[in-house]
Amino acid sequence: MADSPAADPTTDPKFAPRPDSASLGAATMFDLSGRVAIVTGGSRGIGLSIAHGFAAQGAKVVVASRKADACDAAVTEVAEAGGEAVAVPTHMGDLDSVSRLVDATLEHYGQIDILVNNAANPLGLPMEDITPEAWESSFSVNLRGPFFLFQRCLPSLLESDHASVINVISVGAFIAGGNTSMYSAAKAGLLSFTRSMAGVFSPQGVRVNAIAPGTVDTTMTRNSGPEAMGRMSVLSYIGRIGHPDELVGAALLLASDAGSYITGQCIIVDGGFVPPR
Repeated sequence: MADSPAADPTTDPKFAPRPDSASLGAATMFDLSGRVAIVTGGSRGIGLSIAHGFAAQGAKVVVASRKADACDAAVTEVAEAGGEAVAVPTHMGDLDSVSRLVDATLEHYGQIDILVNNAANPLGLPMEDITPEAWESSFSVNLRGPFFLFQRCLPSLLESDHASVINVISVGAFIAGGNTSMYSAAKAGLLSFTRSMAGVFSPQGVRVNAIAPGTVDTTMTRNSGPEAMGRMSVLSYIGRIGHPDELVGAALLLASDAGSYITGQCIIVDGGFVPPR
């Protein structure tokens, strides 16, 4: 697939400029009607907020997460808010499960236009205590799964006129990780793949970008304990922990026609955490 010829931007409609969107207003530029989005880790936290945001803009959302009951609860939330979603329980560390996610999406909706690789494994250990088993557990979910999900989605993405991939990484990709070194390294790897994916597939009409959240009020962050949360809350310029909904704006920009000229980039949404470092 990587060796297939690039589409001709002078004749392929997916490369046509979209001045009409600007003339009709911002609401049209961010409209996702008619598009299908897979959101992994979509049952809570940042993933759930993105699922709500995409559905509110008209997308049909596939909520993927390990626990079936959590996926069902998320779909119920989206439906009660007026959106459309389906649940596909998925373990990102299991490539067969990843493949079934794509098959189920195509069976239900017949297309894939947007992929949000958001699911993560926050396993943390001092570097001297990292075992091969821990390494496999971390990297299989944080790096291997997202890459191979992208690969499985690629044929459908190449057929879309609005294909967008968003890899949710972390500010940990830019700083020393300490006990989170495996997580940070995997996220840094996913950032590198983001740039490589964009370089190869943007000429074929698939935009690929990343979002790097800082400290956000999620279950993962709360599991670090109140003392750690207190320390993290004052490390950014804004001086507080972010809310998952504060990631939705960046995701909508990258997923929609409003971001049609953005690819290979990473938007850092961290309240100013990385600059002071």
